[in-house]
Formats: sequence, C-alpha cells, structure tokens
Amino acid sequence: MKILLVEDDAPLAAEIARVLRAEHFALDHAVNGEDGQHLGETETYDAVVLDLGLPKRGGLAVLQSWRAGGHTVPVLILTARDGWSDKVAGFKAGADDFLVKPFRVEELVIRLRALVRRASANGASRLVCGPLTYDSGLGTFECDGLPLKLTGLEWRVLSCLILRKDGVVPRGQLIERVYDGDADVDSNSVEVIMTRLRRKIAPARIEGVRGHGYRLMAGAEA
Repeated sequence: MKILLVEDDAPLAAEIARVLRAEHFALDHAVNGEDGQHLGETETYDAVVLDLGLPKRGGLAVLQSWRAGGHTVPVLILTARDGWSDKVAGFKAGADDFLVKPFRVEELVIRLRALVRRASANGASRLVCGPLTYDSGLGTFECDGLPLKLTGLEWRVLSCLILRKDGVVPRGQLIERVYDGDADVDSNSVEVIMTRLRRKIAPARIEGVRGHGYRLMAGAEA
C-alpha cells in the first residue's frame, strides 16, 4: 500500500515515515501544500495523511481542491487544533478521518489500514482467501492458521491483492502502490516477488492476466 504524507514538521514526518515503512507501507513525502496537492493530483495512493497547518497552501485548501477535482483517495487529517469547528470544516471539505496532535503513530497506522480497507469496499477487518487470512488491523497474514513470513515487498504485494481478491490488479497500479519512489524497479522484479509468493501461499494462487495484471484466487484450478 502506498501513502502520501504531507507534513512540514520534520521530526514528526521522520517518525511517521519510519513507522510506516517498518509496517511495510510505501511512502511519498511532501513538506508543503503546493507539492502535496500536485502529488495527490498526479500520483496514485491508497491513502493520504494531510497536515492542516502547511506552508504555501493550507491542508484544508488542498483537500478542497482534490475533492473538487474528483479525487476520492481516503484522507486522514493531522492538526494541532482540537476545536469542534476545525473538525467540522475538515469533514465538510472531504476528510475521512482526523487525528489531533500529539498522537501515537501506532494509532495512525491502525486508522490508515481501516481507511484503506473501507475504500476497497470490504469493511471486514479479517479477509480470507482460501488458506490465507489477512488481519488488516494488525497487518498480519496467516496461511493455514500459521503466521506467514513475508518480506516488506511481498507483504505490500499480497495486501494489495487480497484487498482486491478475485479482481485484477493492474501491473502498473501494483508497482505504484508497492515501490517507494527511490526503489530500483526492473522489468522482472514484480514477477520475482510473485514467484516467491506463489511458493509461500499455495494452494491459494496468484494468476497472471496477460496484458492486464494479477489476481489472487482462493485455490488451484480443478
């Protein structure tokens, strides 16, 4: 899953980025509202963490522009303001969730996973696909009831696929959501990850749909 973080507080942004990457999220970071708005309009994200008190352009104006332009990405607002009127303004502008500073970054992670789960049109916190179970609240996978050991990239790929189980995830969209901007992506890297995952999750299977992308299926074909 890929997150856009728009936050100008350098120590806070560094801590959020550290925790999100440790939890296997891919991440882009913008330090002002203008850059954040541009990224939100031109790149694809699973969710956005948006500060309200930003230089160059405030977070509320950024959010209003996204929604006016038809961008429906889930947005979690961060703010030092705890007044009810600020929360109302944020939700009216199109925010999906709200955290008041200071907060625990672990809570931010839980809320982001819930936003992504709801946006995928699957409100269940535990998703099942054949022998696979994904706890989206904890961010953990099991296969046949046993914990599944995954690398960071494997986790990102599998979480994207199970959120769209039985549906095709386009290859380009998968790459956008899996890799950080500084990752070196070659033509075979995604297929290498798919090969490793196929060995780990059998009898669930990952089907390549030629010219389109990949699909997670519950089991092997009869």
